[in-house]
Amino acid sequence: MYRAEEQFKKLAAITSVVLMATAEALAQENLARPARRIVVSIPDRKLAVVESDRVVRVFDTAVGSPRTPSPTGRYKIVQRIPDPTWYTKGRVVPPGKANPLGPRWLGLSLKGYGIHGTNNPRSIGRNASHGCIRLRNRDIEALFEMVAVGDEVELMGERNAEMEQIFGPVAAAQTGVAGQ
Repeated sequence: MYRAEEQFKKLAAITSVVLMATAEALAQENLARPARRIVVSIPDRKLAVVESDRVVRVFDTAVGSPRTPSPTGRYKIVQRIPDPTWYTKGRVVPPGKANPLGPRWLGLSLKGYGIHGTNNPRSIGRNASHGCIRLRNRDIEALFEMVAVGDEVELMGERNAEMEQIFGPVAAAQTGVAGQ
């Protein structure tokens, strides 16, 4: 009995050391990486990852429909959930092909809104969501690895000079002018 108790105490001590080392390593990893911010152009239906004023990557998105528009403003990533479960009006959809959230969920500081994948890839490039920002599943998996809890997310409803720098000039299809 005494020997089992002694072994348990040693195991608990080793576990504590490993957990503290892991926490310290994760904290240092987050400090080593410059803060990233996500900029979403709702009119362009595009998302950019920006680090130190440099665009790291741009993704095509689906944004809110006219009936359920995406909110505008500055938010933070507060959740990173792989293989999310979708809960809606008395229905629960587990992770998998039928899940409208796709394989990853980045929850925003605005409750109920996030950036996620989709089980409807044809919606990308359209105003088709219930307000969330949708990406192709392979794109949300890539984005998920690029960002962390606490990173800033800006949902922009109108173009400005910074948006033009990030996403380029307005495409002819958006202005309604052909041949430009």
